[in-house]
Amino acid sequence: MELTLQDKSNYLKGLLIVAKKDNQLTEPEKQIIRDVALKLGFAKEFYEDTLKSLLVNKYIADDPIKFSTAKVAQSFVSDGLKLTFSDFSNYDKELKWLRATAGINNIDEGWFADKIKKYKESSNIEFALFSII
Repeated sequence: MELTLQDKSNYLKGLLIVAKKDNQLTEPEKQIIRDVALKLGFAKEFYEDTLKSLLVNKYIADDPIKFSTAKVAQSFVSDGLKLTFSDFSNYDKELKWLRATAGINNIDEGWFADKIKKYKESSNIEFALFSII
């Protein structure tokens, strides 16, 4: 599946928003963002600079993101959950934002709850993005 440029941009932006929600950026979070940014075709310099300034960047709007298709939205929410549970810290803000993003993309709440359970139980899950591109 070919992702639009807008979807690629929103995918990375969304992961950055999730990572920023708890006001900390851990190494596991950075690695997830790096892996996805690389797969999406972003330049290393761009995403490394973004990671360095993420916590102080006041210009990343955190409105829920609408994707072009349900498949892309579900992939994003899955990878967002992987990111959320990667640092084992307080994740209420991240889940609230991902739930809002799932909602504007018409993702079923039952599907979302099942994914939360799956990602809470195992951190060793492949990126959903890798299965659609």
